[in-house]
Amino acid sequence: MTAAIVTAGPATVTDRVSARAFVDSYLRPEADEFDRTECVSPEFLAKASSSGLWATLVPAEFGGLGLDMVTLGAVHEEVGKGCSSVRNLLTVHNMVSWAIGRWGSPEQQQRWLPPMAAGSVLGAFCVTEPGGGAALARVESTARRQGDGWVIDGQKKWITGGVGAGLLLVFARADQNVLPFLVPADTPGVAVTPITGMLGGRASMLAEIGLGSVTVPAEALLGPERFAPGAVMTHTLDVGRYTVAAGSVGILQGCLDACVEHANRELPGGHTLGEYQLIRAKITEMVTSVRAARLLREAAGRSKDAGSPETIIDTWIAKLFAARAAAAAASEAVQLLGGEGCGPGSAVACYYRDAKIMEIIEGSSEISQLTIAGHALHLQESSR
Repeated sequence: MTAAIVTAGPATVTDRVSARAFVDSYLRPEADEFDRTECVSPEFLAKASSSGLWATLVPAEFGGLGLDMVTLGAVHEEVGKGCSSVRNLLTVHNMVSWAIGRWGSPEQQQRWLPPMAAGSVLGAFCVTEPGGGAALARVESTARRQGDGWVIDGQKKWITGGVGAGLLLVFARADQNVLPFLVPADTPGVAVTPITGMLGGRASMLAEIGLGSVTVPAEALLGPERFAPGAVMTHTLDVGRYTVAAGSVGILQGCLDACVEHANRELPGGHTLGEYQLIRAKITEMVTSVRAARLLREAAGRSKDAGSPETIIDTWIAKLFAARAAAAAASEAVQLLGGEGCGPGSAVACYYRDAKIMEIIEGSSEISQLTIAGHALHLQESSR
């Protein structure tokens, strides 16, 4: 996905306040159109480039902002409130740029990070395959040696940002290991087929990526070849899961704001919906959920910034709670707003569809439950 770099436009996004200003000025007015057309406009992508949104996790030495994870989460909350599809695009781009910043060679970092920070090259994370999720054991794409390089074959599906991405982080099986490769999207043998008609996240520019005898040089491999199996995938997915948790908090906040505004409108006779106990109970649940989800997300961010060994489980917990709460709040918001909540252009209707996607992507709620319970059971067993 290529976005023109502009010299004037939105202020640089560096925190929640600047992110909210950008979203209110440039994203919210376009969000319904993006959802309707299932595409984010090139004009908006250019504005996102000039705001630094693509540069959030790129180190400053490569032209990025180098934000800490707590701040990144706050930014993604605001973007998620404005449009989940755009937040999805930012998520996968951040995942790829973060992985290169952490494991890339100096040459890989110098080649890819400056254009990724500028938004002239956007990244896509390619692990999920037809019939399987983003799990190490389910990767069937293969990478075999050929001379000094590699030949990659396989099929990836449900790839966010795959339509127009400039750089693909592709995971393929080589013997007993699953290795990550940096594959320019214009490499011969790469075929991109758009996926449309999704329930939610409609403007996420999803694609199926075909890899037919794609030849890449040795330097396309990201990280050491004898890395612990799945290390790059596990930790990069963790970053993505964290931003999904943040985006879910954004949906929660958006639902709460819409319900409060609706409940405060004066009805015939001078009353408001907010005077009714049942409506107040619904809003109370949303207020509590927003606060709790944000605290869990912030705790996960601090864990990452501190390099805590608990960072991955903290993110699983934050994502499970926030995604579930977002889905519940969106359902209640549509119910409370009635026909207005179901009509064309309704923000809460979009939240309703997007929130269901949050319960699935970057680890479904069921996988979250298994992982969190497994962690707790292991802790108890090891303490005996």
